[in-house]
Amino acid sequence: MMRILLGSDHGGIRLKEEIKNLLREMGLEYDDVGCDCESSVDYPDYARPVAEKVAQGEYDLGILICGTGIGMSISANKVKGIRCAVVSDEFSARMSREHNNANILALGERVIGPDLARSIVRTWLTAEFQGGRHARRVAKIHELEGSGVK
Repeated sequence: MMRILLGSDHGGIRLKEEIKNLLREMGLEYDDVGCDCESSVDYPDYARPVAEKVAQGEYDLGILICGTGIGMSISANKVKGIRCAVVSDEFSARMSREHNNANILALGERVIGPDLARSIVRTWLTAEFQGGRHARRVAKIHELEGSGVK
C-alpha cells in the first residue's frame, strides 16, 4: 500500500486537515510530521523531514502545504532525490506525476480552496509516471544534483 507523509507550516494546517480527510476516504496510509498550531513556524523545519523520508524510501510520496506552496517546494527540492512540484490546478498535478515523476506535491492554502485542493491531490495520487522519454529527462534532473549547479 502507498505510504504518504504530510507536513505543513502554520499557513497550511487547515488545508492539511482537508487532505488528511481525503486520504482517509481514499483508504490511503499517511503520517503527519506537523505542524499542528497556528503560531508562526519555519516551513523548512517541516519540509526537510518529509523530503528526507521520501528520498530515503520510508514513504512513497509526500505532500507539503504552506501559504503558497513555494517555500515548501524550494526547501524540499534541496534534498537529493526529491522532485517537488508546486501545483494549483489538476492538469499540472497530472503532468507533474506523468512527465516529471514528482514525488512530493506542494500546495498553497492561501492560493487554492479545499475543494480544488482535494481534486488536485486525488489527480496527483492517481496519475502514474509514463517513463519513456520522460525517464531520460528525469535522469538529467538527477545529474544536476551532483553537478554543483543549484
